[in-house]
Amino acid sequence: MTLITRQQARAGFAFASPWLVGFCVFLAYPVLASIYFSFCDYSVLKAPVFIGADNYKELWGDEVFWTAIKNTLVYAAMALPTGMLTALILAMLLNAKVKGMPFFRTIFFIPALVPQVSLAVLWLWILNGEHGILNNLLNPILHGVSRVGNLGVTVLNLVPFHHTYDMLDLQGPNWLGSPAWSKPSMVVLGVWGVGNAMLIYLASLQDVPTELVEAADLDGASSWQKTLNVTIPMISPVILFNMIMGIIGTLQVFTVPYIMFPNGDPARSTYFYTEYLYDNAFKYHRMGYASAMGWILFVMILILTFVSIRFSERHVHYQGG
Repeated sequence: MTLITRQQARAGFAFASPWLVGFCVFLAYPVLASIYFSFCDYSVLKAPVFIGADNYKELWGDEVFWTAIKNTLVYAAMALPTGMLTALILAMLLNAKVKGMPFFRTIFFIPALVPQVSLAVLWLWILNGEHGILNNLLNPILHGVSRVGNLGVTVLNLVPFHHTYDMLDLQGPNWLGSPAWSKPSMVVLGVWGVGNAMLIYLASLQDVPTELVEAADLDGASSWQKTLNVTIPMISPVILFNMIMGIIGTLQVFTVPYIMFPNGDPARSTYFYTEYLYDNAFKYHRMGYASAMGWILFVMILILTFVSIRFSERHVHYQGG
């Protein structure tokens, strides 16, 4: 075994120094500083003043803080399973041996390459309640349903002892202006951009051992049984990975709602955790308060990740394990 000389060690550190400097300046120092600032009254413009756990105590009684947590968790509960299921279904469809499949794979992956700001502006046009493309497509369908419904109402009104029915007037959802539709509209955006998760699923599907599928065929298994008992267990580590990345991504959602729903409108239904953190740090100049929020978010993600990994121990199959 050769010994490393001092000259070789110095050369190694010299080559690694750009990464080491970047790590210390852009990661290690900010992390350590944020821990300290979370226990301080720090406005950025003045020197931090140590106040102990007062920031955390104030957060406990902050109604906006709890509203932001609620909005974020509700959105995550809607977007995470929807996005994962959509990405998995698309990957299975794109794994089929069909002529021209590379073209379709490219088409479904391209939305994931769109920058977040451009994505938000694009969907502002699509989801516009009056002139948006989506409602222009939905309105003819809804009007057809309305005409059928009105015909039924007319028939019912001819029956003796009938009740009074209001004529149906169905319109497309107010995606951007209604608290009931604001989060579902964000979920639609998330589904549109599942290309990265879809690509990871697709790679894992192509790595499923063919001998297992052939054995299932010989046993007379149906397509559903092969998917449930062969494909899903073999790609379960990738499902776990995408779930953890999805948890992190949905809890840190920021750019798209910040542009599409200023100030969390309508009625703060889209005022997510990271937006409140950003406002405290850069609008209200309460960097210490924002640092405390950042560490609470870190603990939330850590707990959810730990629970996901512990839950997966019985359900995730590792090849060769």
